[in-house]
Amino acid sequence: MLCRTFCHIPGIGHKLERELWRAGVTSWERWRNPPPLPLSAVTRLEAERLLARSAEALTDDPSFFTSRLENAQSWRIFPQFRARTAYLDIETTGLGADSAITTIALYDGREVQTFVNGDNLEDFIDAVAPFQVLVTYNGKGFDIPFIERYFRITLTQAQIDLRFVLARLGFKGGLKGCERMLGLHRGALDGVDGLFAVRLWHAYRHSGDERYLHTLLAYNVEDTVNLERLMVEAYNRNLAATPFTDELLPCPQPPPLPFFAESDCIAALGGGVVSPSRY
Repeated sequence: MLCRTFCHIPGIGHKLERELWRAGVTSWERWRNPPPLPLSAVTRLEAERLLARSAEALTDDPSFFTSRLENAQSWRIFPQFRARTAYLDIETTGLGADSAITTIALYDGREVQTFVNGDNLEDFIDAVAPFQVLVTYNGKGFDIPFIERYFRITLTQAQIDLRFVLARLGFKGGLKGCERMLGLHRGALDGVDGLFAVRLWHAYRHSGDERYLHTLLAYNVEDTVNLERLMVEAYNRNLAATPFTDELLPCPQPPPLPFFAESDCIAALGGGVVSPSRY
């Protein structure tokens, strides 16, 4: 889909992009000068320049595209850079500037890595470095700036924030709301949210009972692993509205999960009542 994209060129919006497709300009290779539609001289020059640069960026520069696409259109880069994509979610002690990261889950489509405050949290910095794209839900508004502030680093990866992509498709209500709308259920973790995750962390720190930590990690991992399913769903639903439906992606299979929720720990903390989402 990325090589069929023209809306990252100034002067070419979604309507004009569709008109180009209907006129036979269905990929960068099919661009011709003059184009089959009336475009300003400035737009034609910009198109020539940016399409040449796009071809160069196609191999290893996803940020070239995400910096020029609307947030809701970032789904277009996904298949091209999927092998270099990680799904990311964090849990914290709160939302304020003095809050800390408790756990991080990182998933590359094959393996899940987890990072825990007081254990291996600093290892996250090296673990995330090789990836070129990060997929989150509300990561632009929460996870990424929180990580950058907490570790005093800058994450330079291109970002696909599914909050924007899914909202354009009509899916809202936070990550859990989007999951429910798409038929995803969490079993013992249904009703657990980010605020309850804070309680799990405090229960673990107070008691030393690792079952609370494992339940928190199970929740964090589920948030992260489910992002791949949502990413593919969002890609396919957006693609279905284009002429290129033969390029739909198969539904991914979830990996073996390294942690499982302890129902008695959730019950001990009054679990099962959904509190307001941080999103």
